[in-house]
Amino acid sequence: MTIHRLSVYTRCLLQLEEDGVKTISSQEMADRFNLNSAQVRKDLAYFGEFGVRGIGYYVAGLKAELQRILGLDRQWPVVLVGFGNLGSALFHYKAFGRQGFRIAAIVDDDPAKVAREVESVPVVHSRDMAREVKSRGIQIAIVAVPGEAAQDVTDKLVTAGIRAILNFAPARLKVPREVRLKNVDLSIELETLSFYLAQGAR
Repeated sequence: MTIHRLSVYTRCLLQLEEDGVKTISSQEMADRFNLNSAQVRKDLAYFGEFGVRGIGYYVAGLKAELQRILGLDRQWPVVLVGFGNLGSALFHYKAFGRQGFRIAAIVDDDPAKVAREVESVPVVHSRDMAREVKSRGIQIAIVAVPGEAAQDVTDKLVTAGIRAILNFAPARLKVPREVRLKNVDLSIELETLSFYLAQGAR
């Protein structure tokens, strides 16, 4: 959860920098972005001393430090597996690029999509996935395939050397301990909201 909040703080600092703000206190940051000032101070203190007494935090400096901690001080090539409606939407999501994540290859088995480029990014067949991953030094994958295909795709990604997977497929995946897996199930998130609405109606 602390790492998740660091990502939130980074976005807040990016906004402050765009607005021309040079320094900000934890309380001002909390008030502006609906955060908890004590939590902000506690989270940042866990990673070092970033504040200056009487001034607060230097926005540009703190942003750079948080980006370094989160590994956002470099470009991360990503392979996107599945180029249907969801995969296409994820590919065109511009915030990935702004945060240092660049989709370097797309994998799909649809003959109508393979062997072409989308905005200069090659679309390859799954049989060529390992070659693309290794040749491009890719360590992160986004899985956006149907649930029944997700585990097979994941196994191939792990074999190819992928070390982190963001899974959008509606499936519970198994990965080795050394591989980081993050599941994003939009249906579950909606069901959570419907639960609270249903409870409130009773």
